Amino acid sequence: MVMTSSAHSNSSPRRASVEEALLFQIASGSKEALAQLYAETKSAVYGFALSILKNSHDAEDIMQEAYIRIYANAHTYKTQGKPLAWILTIVRNLALMKLREQKRVTTLPPEDWEIPDVTHGPDDTKLLVSALLNRLTDQERQIVILHSLTALKHREIAALLDLPLPTVLSKYHRALEKLKKSMKEEDPR
Repeated sequence: MVMTSSAHSNSSPRRASVEEALLFQIASGSKEALAQLYAETKSAVYGFALSILKNSHDAEDIMQEAYIRIYANAHTYKTQGKPLAWILTIVRNLALMKLREQKRVTTLPPEDWEIPDVTHGPDDTKLLVSALLNRLTDQERQIVILHSLTALKHREIAALLDLPLPTVLSKYHRALEKLKKSMKEEDPR
């Protein structure tokens, strides 16, 4: 069994090689490797699904379906050094299919959107982070969450979202500026 140091480590070559090794074990039928891959990637998978679907129940359904697909299709993974990008592509495709099935883009008002639990602070901090992220456009929020939660590089995010790299970079920087401005409005100290 492959051992890892932390589920919250950044997207490093070591983490990628661990995730890749787990995928190869899963391709051989290892349920233990699937459990370990789940522990390593569940936060990123859930956060990304939630950023698309904006509904925790749908995000949980997609997360479960994604790991079923990963188990069934691990043998199709091509060694690229980016296993998390492969996993998130599965999540993205499933989430978009769910949106198409429901024939809705989203009808929830922004105040009903949920964000992943990326902070470990008091509830007030979580509410502030949620409110700030909800001021971003869908794409801006996805890019910020993908970059901060999964530590994917902008180039990887561009490939995952089928956007040009300059677009991802400009949306990311615009989102950060919006967040800074919003934070100053919330707490003008």
